[in-house]
Order: sequence, then C-alpha cells, then structure tokens
Amino acid sequence: MKENEESHMKPVVRTNDLAAFCVAARSHPFVTIDTEFLRETTYWPKLCLVQLATDDDAILVDPLANGISLDPLFALLDDPTIVKVFHAARQDVEIFVNLTGRVPQNLFDTQVAASVCGYGDSASYDSLVHAIVGERIDKSSRFTDWSARPLSDKQMDYALADVTYLRDIYKKLVEEIAGNGRAEWVADENRTLQSIDTYVVKPEDAWRRVKARLNRPRDLAAVMALARWREQRAQDNNQPRGRVLKDDALAELAVQRPKSAAEFDQLRAVPKGYGRSAMGTEILAVLAEVEAIPKGELPHLAQRPNGPSPKGPIGDLIRVLLKSVAEREGVAARIIATSDDIDQIVLDDEADVAALTGWRRRVFGDKALAIKKGRLGLAATEDGVVEFAIDASMAQDEP
Repeated sequence: MKENEESHMKPVVRTNDLAAFCVAARSHPFVTIDTEFLRETTYWPKLCLVQLATDDDAILVDPLANGISLDPLFALLDDPTIVKVFHAARQDVEIFVNLTGRVPQNLFDTQVAASVCGYGDSASYDSLVHAIVGERIDKSSRFTDWSARPLSDKQMDYALADVTYLRDIYKKLVEEIAGNGRAEWVADENRTLQSIDTYVVKPEDAWRRVKARLNRPRDLAAVMALARWREQRAQDNNQPRGRVLKDDALAELAVQRPKSAAEFDQLRAVPKGYGRSAMGTEILAVLAEVEAIPKGELPHLAQRPNGPSPKGPIGDLIRVLLKSVAEREGVAARIIATSDDIDQIVLDDEADVAALTGWRRRVFGDKALAIKKGRLGLAATEDGVVEFAIDASMAQDEP
C-alpha cells in the first residue's frame, strides 16, 4: 500500500468525498475496482461496499450510508478514457449494470489477462497476488456479512487489499501482454464483458440455461414457458430463481405437465403440497396455455446430428489437439475453445463458435478442421504431442 493509504481507513459515507476521489481519478490512466455484496436470498445482488484505487490513492465507499449518491462513481465508470480494472469482473459489473442500465466503459479483467499470460485457467486473485506481488492475503473475511455495520478493521483491510494489489497485477499483465503480442486475445475476451447481454437475462431466453432431456416439441414449449415464468417471478420478487423453482422440478413439470393440484403430489422433484400454493396455481395456468398451443405452432426440437458423434474419436483427437496447443501457447485451454465448441466443430465445418474465428482459428480452429477431414494427424512423442500432415493418397480406405 502507498504511505497515504492508512490501514483501517473508514469507508467514505459522503457524496462530496466520493466525488472528489472520482475527479482526481480522471487524471490517472486506470482505476482498480472491486465490490462486496450479498445475494444468497435475492435475485439482484445487494451492493454493500465499493473499493476503488488509483496509483496514489484508495478508498472504501459505503453505498449503504444514509444520503450518499453513487452518481460520481457512475460517471467515472462511463468515462471511456480511463481503464476500469476488475478481477473476475462479471459479478461486479452485473451490479453496476443493474444500478445504471449500462456497462462500465473500457473494461480490463485481470483474470482474463492472466489466462492468456500463462497463469492458468480462472486464476484466483489470491494466486495472482502471491505470484506477481509476492504477498499473501488473509481470506478469513471473504464470507462475512458485508451488510453489517460497522465494518471491522479486518474486513476493511481485506477489502482494501482487493484493489491495492490489483494495481501491481494490472501493470505486470499489461507489460506481459505487450511482450507476448496477445493484446488481440485479451481484447477479444473483453468484448464479451462489454456486452450488456452478458449480464441481463431476458425471461424469454431463460430456458436456454435449463438442462433437460426433451423428446417432444410440447415438452420444449413447456420448458420455455416455465423458465420464462420463473425468471420473471424471480426478478419481480427479487428472489433467487432456485427458490422459486429448482431446475430439476422445472424439467419434471415440463415433461409430466400436471393438470391439477393433486397431480403435483405424484411428482418426485416437486415438494408435496406445492400444487396448492399460489405458485402452483400460476404454474398450472402456464401449463394450460402450453397445452392449448396448436401443434403446428410448437417449437422445433434441435435436429439430431447425422454425422460423426462429438463424443467419438474425431472429438477425442480434437480435444488432444486443444490440450497440446494450449500447452504450447502457455494459455488456459478454455480461452481457446470450450468443449461445446469442439462438439459443434465435429458436427459442422461452419459452426458459429469462437474457436473458428480470429486468432483462435489461426492457432487451433483450422487444425481442428484438418483433423476432422483427415489431413492432419497427431503423434505422441517424448517431447509431447506433435502434428503431422497426412498424405491424401495414404488416407484413402483400402480397396
């Protein structure tokens, strides 16, 4: 910490003090940001503390203080000339999107940057502090009640460390990215963070998050309707979606589609008596609407693939390729391609996946397609997996 960053500093509780910090921050190229929040019993996270740091200052901001306005902070977040540095940004950014309806401009996620600089997949803040700064963080305050006041000295020290060490981590990663020429890789990942769709779940799209085995179009229609109902109810009542209805219960309701409160009690994943509750009544109404959908207007189930199975030998070889490329490039495999990406590539040469675009295609995607078409082989050696071209004439089946 800098000399003027006193241990056990008290959180800022006045708008004028926050505004003064934000004005001073505009003379710096970046500001590091973190939040403490609670969301165990709510759909929307409850913001309890905001930590901010520039090169020569750091503050804790109490958003629960009477009369404080976060507008100066929101204006700073909107400034595209200043880099906003987060670690594992999504949950923090989701809070600001919920409060303002906007994504902070010019984001930099040190977890993303670390993954392309050889620090491993989803590197924790603690591990980066140790690897880059050479310090250890006392994590005992991580899961304390951040809504309780007053905050303890231990809590405040922990919270402040989340942004002061982050400055050194950011500077080191920027230096490494400039040296390894992977600015494009980081920028590509950060574009996802800048999209508001990353943080806002529309009720009509909520069904995409539900995993269920569906064999009939009306089952799919029921999943879509129930997921939409659950998401809307969770948002309107600020409840976790799992407290409204768990996924396994939603999937069973979609397939069984009870028509009365009594039929609810025959279901395994739904609590007894649920059908006679207010939510049970709403669900019965939703399912009745699903039953009334004309057959010709039902959604279409995804077509079963006719080609090679994603879980077959081609998929296995491409997964070996991914591991080899990731090790050679010194990056987390997940940054290059996901398991779903590989499944889609096996099924479709023109799959709409990140692994077949930009830098990912150059280092991995084209090779994956070459393996699929029998033009590239893999061999295990003492030095690891090596790639070799396959002669087209040798690749033909024996007569």
